[in-house]
Amino acid sequence: MKLGLYLPNFREKVTVGEIVDLTRAAEELEFDSVWTLDRIVVPEASDRGELRKSFGFMKEFPRALPVVSRGQFLHGLPLIPYLAALTKKVRLGVSVIITPYRAPAVLAAEIGTWDHLAGGRINVGLGTGWMPEEFEAASAAHVYERRNKHLMETIEIMQGIWTNELFEYQGEFASFQKCGFGVKPVQKPHPPIFFGGIAEPKIAARRVSKYGLEGWIGGLDTPDDVARWRSAIKEELEKIGSPRSVGDLEFASMLSFDITREKTDQTPRGKLTPTMMGTVQQITDNLKRYRDAGLTLPILWPPFQGVPTAKTIGDLRRLKEEILPRVQ
Repeated sequence: MKLGLYLPNFREKVTVGEIVDLTRAAEELEFDSVWTLDRIVVPEASDRGELRKSFGFMKEFPRALPVVSRGQFLHGLPLIPYLAALTKKVRLGVSVIITPYRAPAVLAAEIGTWDHLAGGRINVGLGTGWMPEEFEAASAAHVYERRNKHLMETIEIMQGIWTNELFEYQGEFASFQKCGFGVKPVQKPHPPIFFGGIAEPKIAARRVSKYGLEGWIGGLDTPDDVARWRSAIKEELEKIGSPRSVGDLEFASMLSFDITREKTDQTPRGKLTPTMMGTVQQITDNLKRYRDAGLTLPILWPPFQGVPTAKTIGDLRRLKEEILPRVQ
């Protein structure tokens, strides 16, 4: 089991120094990867719990975000080339880039440069987004109902630009003549692409299978959730006769993380279950359950508030040095 760190760039107040300290700690502890969050806006309606959709389409969550609209959060994509210059080993990614907010060819070309800046350490997490208000703020309201198609076109354009000297494309959201887009990624044939899915396993399974993606990234999944996603993707791979097996894929999930002195209530509550927030023993037991369910990359998500960065770094060290050896 590898370890990933979800940097808390989406907080009401966060400093670049905290992001740097956490990233350097992950590299020192030989984590597999660090990831940032892609969030463009927090609508003021969120402060009143009046978003049009529940958080991430997850029924357990309110129609609100965990950060107020006046929060001073950092944007996830611009952090990647900066962190590439500060690190040497840890992989870097955004979980997940919401594709309808970006022109596919521009995004593909820029990620090619990212991979050079990082010396071949970029992961690419892609998703469709869920918040109508954010689509409007990103001038992408017209894409909302067709966001899954936009994601598929983005994957096709990325793979085409990254693997061809010249590339042309004719689609619904992008059409361009044969062009060169500058440097190709260092990684061959291209950086690993992860599909971000939190709603429907079969959709994720089709995307992973059709495009030969690296794997799947979920959010706040229980071990039972992971097993369900893994089973759906395995079934789809077998249905299409893919040469790849489910064992070839990475299965990742962003999981709230905090080591506590007192036991936390682990009563099953779906995505509200604090599986990675609890005592050392609770976290150890739950990591074993994740391992058995097929999770290969837990991406640890520090609390939104109330926990100093220094404590989180200490918790990461305990996880790597004290807990993980009891799970492997």
